[in-house]
Amino acid sequence: MERLKGKVALITGGTKGIGYGVAEALLNQGLKVVVTSRDEKTANEAAESLARKTNTTGSVIGVQADVRRLESQKEAVKQALSTFGQLDVVVANAGLGHFGSIEDLSSEQWNDVIDTNLTGVFNSIKASVDALKNSKGYYITISSLAGTNFFAGGSAYNASKFGVTGFTQAVMLDLRKYGVKVSTIMPGSVSTHFNGNEPSDKGAWKIQIEDIGELVVDLLKMNPRTLPSKIEVRPTTPPSK
Repeated sequence: MERLKGKVALITGGTKGIGYGVAEALLNQGLKVVVTSRDEKTANEAAESLARKTNTTGSVIGVQADVRRLESQKEAVKQALSTFGQLDVVVANAGLGHFGSIEDLSSEQWNDVIDTNLTGVFNSIKASVDALKNSKGYYITISSLAGTNFFAGGSAYNASKFGVTGFTQAVMLDLRKYGVKVSTIMPGSVSTHFNGNEPSDKGAWKIQIEDIGELVVDLLKMNPRTLPSKIEVRPTTPPSK
């Protein structure tokens, strides 16, 4: 824990689901955390909730930011730096999905998925690259097993996550010479509210958000000579059909 204490992380879409689980895990390790949301009230409420759960008042703030806009991401990074003085970790987690046959998928839905899931990942690193070079930090993207495995009705989501996987690996090669580590995590089924799902005991077989949080902590604690650049994780035992 001492190795991570005092470091600063920014998590896009950190107000619920995987992002919230990662934020909680990092706060419990002594990091200071910035969580973002498109909605300011949601961001602030999540920060307050995280502070209560982890007893870390003063170590977490919520920031309104839209990953689809580079200037908005730059402002989020600026707020992280002005509040906590440095930036060591960026977790590009914000994402959404629209699903359906290509016959039914609208151009608005396509653009919403690509702009958030893929362009948002680009904007997150563009806004933070100088800060991460200064700290020799870590950039982590949340992709999906849908980033290598396609399925019917998933054209927009598959395209976005295939893009995130490839983009992150190329960025890893760009930034390793500066001492910046870059990884992508590709989860399978996770128990969250994503795509209208409702977490319940029936989803106990799924990956839980705290499991992804633990994985991020493990990456940050790993000896810097070793880089797991692409990590696939899936439920150990899916339910029987």
